This record gives sequence, C-alpha cells and structure tokens, in this order.
Amino acid sequence: MRPPRRAGRGSGGRRPGGRGRGRGPGDSQGGGGDEGGAPAQDAPRTVTGDLVKTEYGPVQARITLTGGKITAADAAQAPSGNPQTESITARAVPELGKKAVQAQSAEIDAVSGATFTSEGYKKSLQSALDRAGG
Repeated sequence: MRPPRRAGRGSGGRRPGGRGRGRGPGDSQGGGGDEGGAPAQDAPRTVTGDLVKTEYGPVQARITLTGGKITAADAAQAPSGNPQTESITARAVPELGKKAVQAQSAEIDAVSGATFTSEGYKKSLQSALDRAGG
C-alpha cells in the first residue's frame, strides 16, 4: 500500500517534458490558460474523489485546492435515504471537511457515530488528493 499523498506535493501539475496535465477525471474545475500549459498554481480548482460505496450509501469527497493547499472540503455525494442516516451525514460531512482542511491530507480521524461514512470519505478524499497531485 502506498503512503497517503498530502496536498501541495507532487509535480505541481506538470509532467516531464514540460507538457501540462490538463483536466483529469474528477476535476470539476480546472485551471489552465494556454493550450498545453499547466494550471496556474494559485488558481482555485476543485477535484472530486472516487465514489466509495458504504454500508449506508455512497460517499464522494470534493476538495478545493488553492496554491497547492486544501482550502475547502465537502461531499459531492453522501449517504441518505432515511432520517437517521441523513442526520448522521449532516453532522459528519462538515466535520470531515474541517478535518481535511486542517490536516491537509486524508489522514483524519473518523467522526464518532459515523464510522462507515468517515472511512468512505477518507478513501474518496485520498483519491481526490492523488488526482490533484498527479
């Protein structure tokens, strides 16, 4: 298993040979100006992680990066379907987002009472960071 990737690491959106990375799967906003150029490092961009199935429904993390740092994190999708699940999700997702911004990584603690959602969110968050770091 590879070690978790932190925000701000990687090649800065550039690949060997000087060609820009462009938009990859999961990018819902890109940077990028000139054709073939890399996104501006300070321009905010949003990256969506993999959809992870959990016991109570799918979870998909979404992060906003500015200058290589996580500036916002939430969920593009989160468990729902009954009042108890929705109540847990409404409490857990903002807390998980805050933890991701503070940690600048997917190495965050689970939210008490929302173990399945937390684990799914962390997996999806890691995939978003992997996409962002290229």
